[in-house]
Amino acid sequence: MRTCCIYAVGMPAAAPTAPADRPAPVKQPPAADRVYSHVKQGVLDRRYEGGTLLTEGELAEAVGVSRTPVREALLRLEVEGLIKLYPKKGALVLPVSAQEIADVVETRLLVEEHAARKAVPAPAGLIERLEELLAKQKAQAAAGDLAAAAVTDRCFHAEIVRSGGNEILSRLYDQLRDRQLRMGVAVMHSHPDRIAKTLAEHEEILAALRSGDAEAAVGVVHRHVGWFSHLARGEVR
Repeated sequence: MRTCCIYAVGMPAAAPTAPADRPAPVKQPPAADRVYSHVKQGVLDRRYEGGTLLTEGELAEAVGVSRTPVREALLRLEVEGLIKLYPKKGALVLPVSAQEIADVVETRLLVEEHAARKAVPAPAGLIERLEELLAKQKAQAAAGDLAAAAVTDRCFHAEIVRSGGNEILSRLYDQLRDRQLRMGVAVMHSHPDRIAKTLAEHEEILAALRSGDAEAAVGVVHRHVGWFSHLARGEVR
């Protein structure tokens, strides 16, 4: 609720006592939104790994709220497939399943191969943006910030998808965001050698787009994204 100054009737308004440049107090998001963000970010960056049982009391204490908004936030996260609620026990963080990996890979290939082909000839703005993201991801990987590197990785691919100008396709791709981030962070932790290969393949995608070679770009995207399918089958290469 907004507050306002109250002045005595008939009296001139008093001069403000606080400095004019003092920032207005920041209004906090609703309690349920804060719990939702806290848990979701914890799942995505693996602070809460698959198989972890979260209790309402622990989450309420961690975020500084009552249990009611915790229940509301957990219901939202269950709908999104990140947790499974067990009455009177808590919420189980669901591990990434082999089927989920396979489904994400299949959808990504359909969208991203089409987007890579459509991105040629690539506008200068797209090339510049991809160069910025690649440099940022290299710095994050070098600093060991794997969660941030996974976010930038996802942004790199999303820029190519968005460049096609198909809003429906872009929205479809955005629906994969959380699953991509969760899988990306997990892979970087379990297969640290994959980070260098990811950066090299991003370089290849960028080079193909720069040269206007659509088929080369599609080929690298297929190899780059398709690698995740080996995880679904329990293979690594």
